[in-house]
Amino acid sequence: MSGNTILITGGSSGIGMALAERFLTRGNTVIVCGRSGEALKTVEARLPGLQCIVSDIGKPQEREALARWVSAHFPALNVLINNAGIQRRLNLLDPEPWSATASEIDINLGGPIHLTMLLLPHLLRQPDAQIINVSSGLAFTPLAYAPVYCATKAAMHSFTLSLRYQLRDTSVRVSEIIPPAVKTMLGGAHDFGAELEEFTDAIMAQLEAGAQEASFGTAAQRSRASRDELDRWFEEMNRSMG
Repeated sequence: MSGNTILITGGSSGIGMALAERFLTRGNTVIVCGRSGEALKTVEARLPGLQCIVSDIGKPQEREALARWVSAHFPALNVLINNAGIQRRLNLLDPEPWSATASEIDINLGGPIHLTMLLLPHLLRQPDAQIINVSSGLAFTPLAYAPVYCATKAAMHSFTLSLRYQLRDTSVRVSEIIPPAVKTMLGGAHDFGAELEEFTDAIMAQLEAGAQEASFGTAAQRSRASRDELDRWFEEMNRSMG
């Protein structure tokens, strides 16, 4: 939990920023990227020592540039945290331009898969490395009003399982963070869900204990639930959300 060089995508706010703060205070070199230069300036001022770079994970050429930059400037990089994501409400009966749908897929799924593949050769050269993918409790019980987000997070869970299996005999460990609803700006400000600080402290404790899957609250229950339980929760949750 200390002495590492860590890249966190989507690190200018929410869960990414909370993780960056904790890893920084534990004596790690922490690099965060995000799409907003202004947001990164704000977090950089609040967390002296944090390294920031503007990068849009949703664009292949920017992912390639980020991988080149971080490998060149931080050769000791040994931890990748794929955290960047967006959540949009979408009525499938009211079609939108495919470019909007594709952007959500690219940021949530294409981005982390591509960045992982780009940085994997570098990580494999490190004696001790780790990839941490942030999925969601909604990978297991989706909210029908956010169908693309939930589908991408289910795919991230699946990708993480396959990645872990393929890397089982290497120096790269693979973990997954499975959040419930957390009070962040994801999907717009909301006043329900876990408190960010409580959630992040619990996740850090689980990562320190070596957990392959670190979760909290309802997401912890649903990530290990039976199919019958998931079906019941799906009906109850979507009925309550209207």
